Amino acid sequence: MGLFAAKTKVIKPAKGLAGAIQFPGDKSISHRYALLGAIAEGVSEIHFFSTSADCQSTLSCLRQLGVRLERKDNVVTIQGAGLDGLRPASAPLDAGNSGSTMRMLAGILAGQPFRSVLGGDASLSRRPMKRVADPLTQMGARIQWREGGLPPLEIEGGGLRPIRYEMPVASAQVKSAVLLAGLFAEGETEVLEKARTRDHTELALEQMGADIGRHGLAIAVRGRARLDGKKLYVPGDFSSAAFFVVAGLIAPDSNLMLHNVGLNPTRTALLDVLVPMGGQVKVVSLDTINGELIGDLHVETSRLEGGEIAESAVPGLIDELPALAVLGTQTEQGLSFRGAAELRVKESDRLAAVAENLRRMGAAVEEFPDGLRVAGRQKLRGAEIDPHDDHRIAMAFAVAGLVAQGETVIKNSGCVDISFPDFFEMLSRVGSEE
Repeated sequence: MGLFAAKTKVIKPAKGLAGAIQFPGDKSISHRYALLGAIAEGVSEIHFFSTSADCQSTLSCLRQLGVRLERKDNVVTIQGAGLDGLRPASAPLDAGNSGSTMRMLAGILAGQPFRSVLGGDASLSRRPMKRVADPLTQMGARIQWREGGLPPLEIEGGGLRPIRYEMPVASAQVKSAVLLAGLFAEGETEVLEKARTRDHTELALEQMGADIGRHGLAIAVRGRARLDGKKLYVPGDFSSAAFFVVAGLIAPDSNLMLHNVGLNPTRTALLDVLVPMGGQVKVVSLDTINGELIGDLHVETSRLEGGEIAESAVPGLIDELPALAVLGTQTEQGLSFRGAAELRVKESDRLAAVAENLRRMGAAVEEFPDGLRVAGRQKLRGAEIDPHDDHRIAMAFAVAGLVAQGETVIKNSGCVDISFPDFFEMLSRVGSEE
């Protein structure tokens, strides 16, 4: 039985997608604004905070650490405790399904002069955390974990020293954890990335008054900076919008307008891949808010060539690859990518889950240790889909169901609540069935 076994969703073939959509607040940015608001001085008022269960896990953990906060509709108000104002939790902190919560909060807890235990659900307890524990240990935190580097993490923090850390793998969450820990160290902490990852943490730190330095792929933060609470506005979640971009391109007679989507250049590699393939995706307005780019996207049904995704582009596409694999079945040449072994250790083994479910729909797909090759011009047939309690697999195959012959049944469909609780309702609102 899955964690979300109570729900199933039936997807019928679509004869068109049309309408305008306003997406919930960006999950990645919401996590960061809440965490920084908690250690800032004064009040932070976060508008359009994410509706996801993951971001609720971050708020719950902060409450356990003594942070005063209130959520009313889509606004979260946080009374900052300052760098030194958090208090030991009386019970283990529960990050739920959220790897973002666990990894980034670990950076803050590493700087606290008390012991914390940070755990999560069964899925999160299978995800590797040694990659974040290693640099925090180098900074002086004492961290214990289960065999294999698995949660829960037991963190004895305080007394951190700055380091220069070369990232062994591209990970915005690990980078963020080190930068957040660097706030509690005297001197300058520097992270050197192998490839550029999403920079929401750096932008948010700057907005709240931290001293951030950038040089190429190196990012530095000066410790013991005072962060000031702010009024903040969260853009619409690009990773959520990505499923509607893909759906609008491959479903027949589609004409979608996606409003107020976050268009941070470190998040929009999907557009850099789709537009050269022939994807009719246009940015029709652009603005900046709290240092983040935001705009509207217009998407229409397109004839897509497909092709090979460069390995250098994969880190910027890691959340979108399941949806891209589905899209690949509807391109002229098919689609392939390598260098995505990271997908093996997400909420599910996403490479295996995508391959398994594409085959259930009758598609030809080749699975590699670090990627997939999907043939093009394939007719999908409706099938029963097992998302393995993974929100991105459920949403990717709901999109597949729009272009399949017959009905597609998404088992355990409640897992979409992890990131996008209104996904199926929005999909139904813009879709018309055959």
